[in-house]
This record gives sequence, C-alpha cells and structure tokens, in this order.
Amino acid sequence: MADTVAPVVEQLDALETRLAEVESYLHVDEKRARVSELEQATAAPGFWDDAARARATMAELSSARDDVKAVEAAHAQLADARAALELASEMEGDDEVAELFAEAARSAEELARAVDQMELTSWFTGEFDHGDAIVTIKPGQGGLEAQDWTFMLFKMYMKYCERRGWKVTVNDCPAAEGIGIDRATFTVEGKDAFGMLRAEAGVHRLVRISPTDAKKRRQTTFAGVEVIPVLPDDIDIEISPDDIRVDVYHASGPGGQGVNTTDSAVRVTHLPTGIVVTCQNERSQIQNKAACMAILKARLYELELQKREDKLDEIRGPKHDIGFGNQIRSYVLYPYQMVKDLRTGVETGNVDAVLEDGDLDAFVVGYHRWATGNADYAPTSEADDM
Repeated sequence: MADTVAPVVEQLDALETRLAEVESYLHVDEKRARVSELEQATAAPGFWDDAARARATMAELSSARDDVKAVEAAHAQLADARAALELASEMEGDDEVAELFAEAARSAEELARAVDQMELTSWFTGEFDHGDAIVTIKPGQGGLEAQDWTFMLFKMYMKYCERRGWKVTVNDCPAAEGIGIDRATFTVEGKDAFGMLRAEAGVHRLVRISPTDAKKRRQTTFAGVEVIPVLPDDIDIEISPDDIRVDVYHASGPGGQGVNTTDSAVRVTHLPTGIVVTCQNERSQIQNKAACMAILKARLYELELQKREDKLDEIRGPKHDIGFGNQIRSYVLYPYQMVKDLRTGVETGNVDAVLEDGDLDAFVVGYHRWATGNADYAPTSEADDM
C-alpha cells in the first residue's frame, strides 16, 4: 500500500504548491477585502438608483466571490485528502484502508482539475477575457457541405457551453437551402466565456465522405468562427439612427421550421461600414432589434480598435479566407479519425467526444497554454481517451 500512497502524497504536495501560486496570481487576499467592501456598498441606501453602476458592482462582486470560494474550496479539498491518507495509515483493515486511499485519490484528481481551471483563469489578462462572448459561425469553401459543417460546429459549441455551465442565447440561426444553416450567431454568458472561446476564432476544416455525394467521395469543407466580447455597459458606442437600416422578415430555424408566424426577425445594416447583423431568436421585433444593436455595437467597437491600433488579433485573430491553407484545426473523419489543432499540436482520435459531446477543453486550454508559454500545464480531458 505504501507504494501506491507515495504518488498520491507527491501529487498533493505539488498541488499545494500550485495552489499557493494561484492565490498569488489571483490576488485572493485583496479580493477578500474587495468582497467585503462591495458587500457594504450593495447594502447602502440608494445603491440601485444607478442601475448600470449597480449591475457592474454586482458583477464584480460575483466574480471576486467566485475566485475566493474556488480557492477556499480547493484548500478544503486538499485538507480532506490529506486527512483521508493520514487516517488510512492508522487503520488495520485492508478494505477500510483501500476505501480511504481511493477517497484520497479521487479528491486529488478533483483538486487537480480545480487548480487547472484556476491557473487558466489567472492567464486571462485581457480587458474582456472574464466576460461574455458573441460567437458567429459562417460557411466557407465547400458549398452545401460547408453549410452542413457550420451546423455541426454550431451543435458542438452548444454542447461545449452546456458542459461549462454557460448560458447561451441563440441570436440567429437560419436554415440553409438543402442542408445545414446559412450561419449562426449566439451570445455566451458565463465566467471567462470570452477568454476561453477566443481560442476557437479562425478557420475550421472538415474531411469526410460526403453525405450528399452518391459516389461517396471524400470532401473537404471549411467554416469560419468569429468571437468578439460583449461590451460592458460603461463602454458607450454612439450609433446615429440615420446610419442604420432596419428590415423585418419571417423568422425560421434549422431544418426550415417556422419560429413564429409574424415578421419578428430583424436585420440591421450599418450603412457607413456595411456591417449586417440579424436576430430572430426573440418573439418581438423590439427584442430582436435590441439584440442586433448590442452585437452591432460590439462589432463597431472591434472595428474601432482595429483602426486605432491595427491589432485585430487582440480580439478575434487575423482575418483569413475561410478555405485552404488558413485553418486552425482539422477534423478528419475519413480515411482515419483525428481532430488536430495546427497551432498547438493538440490532437485526439476520439472525434465523437469532440463533435458530439463538445469535449473541447484540451484544445481550448492547449491554445492558451501555447499562447502564454505555459508548456507545463497539461489538463486531462475525455477527448484524450483514444
């Protein structure tokens, strides 16, 4: 038993060191003080008189609380694992010892995942990394196949967001003629959503036997993913009513089914830039127009950053044609099965876990490890199981 206990003890020692480093990176002591300060502010008379400021304060309070609670929970889990090992060393019955050791090993694995996530959070230093994201998927080269590939990616990201516990609002997802969808735009709300999802921005390539080809030939298709941040309320983008054109039309969803029978879908065109935003998720024109304007403001802000600093890759990554030679990741279903990120080298043969179950953490985290130079960070993922 000593031979099996020693590796767990070493793992817990290493996790304790990493946890101390995470506390330092996240400035947990400062956040504890900040939580107390913000809690007092929220209890003050008239706190909700300024609704925008109140929402921002509550968001900051929630984020700080989450970081403090995560670290405290990790410390408690570490203590529990060590206590289980210590108790096991005092027990004499083989079954009881084995049960306690198994408990300690499980706690160590859970703690490792928690520390992985906290380390990842500590890497997000961008202005919007800890906030929400707007994701758009568009078909590229490949015709009807690209439309189907766009729909496959859309479903993959829905699963991924579900796995991470993020809230998703589908803003626009019109059915294409034949198969698939014309595009998809959705808003993701949750901790570190933009920071995590910006790893997905770029061209995604699919290789498979074409489901629409009677001769069953291999087909290569492409889709592009754009990720931009949801702007905080304190960033004001002025849009003149004279600069936009608003069109309304019948909404429809994937597969061609009608969402409702009124002209509730909204298309907003920004005339000076040519940016077009559509939304059909909500039941009324007013709600859809509000969603369109929020997305338009985010895109105009991104465009302004590009003009001012010429650093578009800070938000979305460099622009490329959605086709050959520009892909960030390949999904090969035939003649072998493999998903591989061409930037980081992260790969897996378990394509079902990726496409069907949305198990993207190894790829998303791998990107951030590569981008920040944290080569030693190696989280586990179900997609690693071949």
